[in-house]
Amino acid sequence: MDQKSRILSLRDVASQINSGGDLRTVLQQLIAAACRHANWALGSIMGIDAAHGYAHVIVRHDPTLIDRQLPDKWELATSPSLIALQRNEPVYIRDARETVDFPGYRKEAFERDYRTVLVMPMNCRDAEGRPMVLSVIARQVTEVSEDDLAFLGSIIHLGAIAVEREHQLEAQKVSAQRLERTLKAHTSLLEHVLSDGSVSSLSAMVGAMIPNPTVVVDFTANHVMAGRSPKPTLIDDNGWQDAASTLLARALMKAARDAAEMGASEETSLFLDLGNHRFKISARVEALMVDMQLVGALIIFPSPQEFSDLDLMMLDSAKFALSVQMMRSFIRFRFETRTQTELFFEVVEGRWRDANDISQRAQRLGLSFSVPQQMIVIDFPDKTKAFGGASVDVEHTLSRIMQQASLPAGLVAIAGGAVCLVPYDASKRQERLVKLTRRIAEELGRYFDEEPIVVAGNRCAALADYPAAWERCARMIRIGRSFGLTGSLAAQDFGPLPMLVAACEAGDVRGFVEESIGAIADHDRQNGTPYLETLSVYLQEGCRSQACADAMGLHVTTLRYRLSRIQELFGIDVETPEKRFAVELAIRLNGVIDNRSAARG
Repeated sequence: MDQKSRILSLRDVASQINSGGDLRTVLQQLIAAACRHANWALGSIMGIDAAHGYAHVIVRHDPTLIDRQLPDKWELATSPSLIALQRNEPVYIRDARETVDFPGYRKEAFERDYRTVLVMPMNCRDAEGRPMVLSVIARQVTEVSEDDLAFLGSIIHLGAIAVEREHQLEAQKVSAQRLERTLKAHTSLLEHVLSDGSVSSLSAMVGAMIPNPTVVVDFTANHVMAGRSPKPTLIDDNGWQDAASTLLARALMKAARDAAEMGASEETSLFLDLGNHRFKISARVEALMVDMQLVGALIIFPSPQEFSDLDLMMLDSAKFALSVQMMRSFIRFRFETRTQTELFFEVVEGRWRDANDISQRAQRLGLSFSVPQQMIVIDFPDKTKAFGGASVDVEHTLSRIMQQASLPAGLVAIAGGAVCLVPYDASKRQERLVKLTRRIAEELGRYFDEEPIVVAGNRCAALADYPAAWERCARMIRIGRSFGLTGSLAAQDFGPLPMLVAACEAGDVRGFVEESIGAIADHDRQNGTPYLETLSVYLQEGCRSQACADAMGLHVTTLRYRLSRIQELFGIDVETPEKRFAVELAIRLNGVIDNRSAARG
């Protein structure tokens, strides 16, 4: 064939290859064109699966093919295809009937009556991503020149261009289909929200649309809804859904809160306990917010499929739909709690005028001030106060605690905390109330990772009793915070001096302490002397020298020397009851102030 004929043949090959069809059709047209225009009798295109050691026949060209079953794959150990790929050059078998390197071709050459084989790499991949080779066969022994190789290489190059075009078209088609599905899914989510569907059914829709396993946490209903299992080899879908709403609910809720507080949606590690199995798994937690308050979370577990741009678009749609759906419950909750809160503060601040009006409003809101009751005031940890969404979930936790204790209770949300109005415990030691406050502190301590302060007020039989009880609770919380205390607190936990310090102006107390024993304390700090300690023990032992010396492990003469130095240096005299009381009070107040400063520091 002369040069002009070959150029015209290439034009015909290009037209034939580009005549349309899917990838398989393009490959079929390519091998047919290669055989026809390069004068080969038979041919095939194979995809090379090097990982499993096989060459798979994708298309064949054999005009004289008798209707019989031919092998669709070759072991690479007996095929020249892998050699052609590895060397990126043609493999020429002059006479397949005489070859010793490729016994598979030798056997088939007799069966199908052919002699020469030429295998060439194609520099493109099939639909499964496997590299391909083109193999052509002649019935007679055929010599192959450099021009023949160049011509066949040009045909293969044209085919590779067409294959790449088909890949791009297929990718565009798949992308368009996915975009259409994404838009339809977005529309379906919005229609579901506008029709006022449930969060449960919406979470099921989200789980079906997102390629990864998901869990939806709804703080407005204290509910965890799981989809597919992230560990199917460990637990099936039904078992995972049951476990997520029971055994794992607290851990999943905590993960959602922690991630929202951190303000990030990067992957985090979750440690989950199924009872008989404990495992660690990575997850991406997307907070669902309404008015800067956490109402829920979408937990997404990893899968082999990476998130594409369309997946991220779907994720945004899912988050928006879930947030809007939960917003309804949140708005109802906020309206109810705000109304309850306003009524509660009218009572504890003494701003009410008509007792009947208060009673009627309280009854509509599920509260009661007509029976003797006590208020349990809960002050959240500082880090929780800085994050405004906790009260939505806390209300459910407190309701559960009250139900388990078989106590009817009115729950009121306040800034940075909550109030439980419970029936008055008339027992002498109020054991039931003490157990309840401790239970609340422990449960919310696990919730917040730090126990809140929980205090109980006095008996409130009438509306007029609430302001004093509220002020007493507030004072106990202030004292507890100033001393760095947490958990369930009662007045007897403090003693009289902290109450005195809290009730007095701090400047006046410090001034009294400084005037009384400040000089001794300064001297001890600067010189390492034990004068203040000696004076303190001396007063504790009732100013008895021998008892004080024994308590400090000193000789009585040494003690008397110290006392004389204290009087000489600082002019402190403890011989009269009035002076002794003043010095002892100053020493005790100094200890209280030091502890308070250390707690704050």
